[in-house]
Amino acid sequence: MNKIKENKIKLKQPELLAPAGNLEKLKIAIIYGADAVYIGGQEFSLRANADNFSIEEMREACIFAHERGAKVYVTVNIIFHNKDINGLKDYLKQLELVGIDAIIISDPIVIELANEVIPNMEVHLSTQTSTANYEAVNYWKSLGINRIVLARETSKEEIKQIIDKTNIEAEVFIHGAMCIGYSGRCVLSNYLTSRDSNRGGCSQICRWEFDINNDYFLKENNEIKFSMASKDLTLIKYIPELIDMGVVSFKIEGRMKSIYYIATVVSVYRKIIDNYIHNRNSFEYNDKYNQELDRCANRESSTQFYNKEPDHNDQYFIGREEVSNQDFLGVVLDYDEETKLATIEQRNYFKIGDRVQIFGGEIDPITFSIDAIIDENNNEIDVARHPQQIVKIPINKKVYKNNLMRIDNN
Repeated sequence: MNKIKENKIKLKQPELLAPAGNLEKLKIAIIYGADAVYIGGQEFSLRANADNFSIEEMREACIFAHERGAKVYVTVNIIFHNKDINGLKDYLKQLELVGIDAIIISDPIVIELANEVIPNMEVHLSTQTSTANYEAVNYWKSLGINRIVLARETSKEEIKQIIDKTNIEAEVFIHGAMCIGYSGRCVLSNYLTSRDSNRGGCSQICRWEFDINNDYFLKENNEIKFSMASKDLTLIKYIPELIDMGVVSFKIEGRMKSIYYIATVVSVYRKIIDNYIHNRNSFEYNDKYNQELDRCANRESSTQFYNKEPDHNDQYFIGREEVSNQDFLGVVLDYDEETKLATIEQRNYFKIGDRVQIFGGEIDPITFSIDAIIDENNNEIDVARHPQQIVKIPINKKVYKNNLMRIDNN
């Protein structure tokens, strides 16, 4: 059997790769179906505003993940300046010692150092390198790269051609925010806020609203503001197509997102991947997948570069609304089967009479009306209004720790 055919057989079960900005998010991602998570350390990572992980937290993350058959990848993907090189070797050795499965890099110097000090660890090439053609992929492969995270600007034809001509693992972004710059190569943040977008400090200038300095336009309406932001990416309908192409890993963006976002998005993509893998001949796409994703979205989405060059319909120029999602109500901490009471940590306001739903990996969604709320002092209250308030509510069906409660919108 030749190598290309062997590679395609291995890719029949693609990896679902989820973001994790902290330890709580990492655990939720894995509980809700992620095969792997990517995290940032407190150094050398492009998400400086995420909580990020200390070395000890990485150790705990690896233990939790590996016990459940999942992997942990660490981003080491800033653009390195001279001062950043000091300490990098020691940092890479620490990552290996705590059990990290792979590093995600963008600077060639990290490949060289990784080959020297942690030769047994996988090295994945970040999307920050804008890799969008098979010759570039083969070049990076020759340097020792194990996996390519393709540029978000690649089309489906380009993805397929890269996989067919390189015989290397290809990872593709399937869901999340897009950057108005090519694969994140933007310096607007540097100039306008002195925060380096390629060293973890992007202030998302593209989502700011600017005055329009145009006399003709201002005569028509001087209230309208201008932005240059992309809509989000969603490839949910094309998961079967991407599986058949041989994509090895499906990547979700969003280390800064909430646990509700992570749980919802991961669980939806987990369902569609598994349904297609196990029912390939009879699989039919169901719009309920989209409806579920919309529950945690605050921006519109499109397929961006996948099917065609994006146009004005794929971006926000004039007028947009990003509403903070209030669906997410609480996290299940415990369930007493004798009293039928669930202990809930409140995340958004809810009250007696509200129609809610609890969902999680172990259960089908449970829908019910809240009949009672009991606070930590065993007093009955009408409303859970305090952030992260611990309360108990009666539920006739068993629920599990880390199940989530949300508004029932059916």
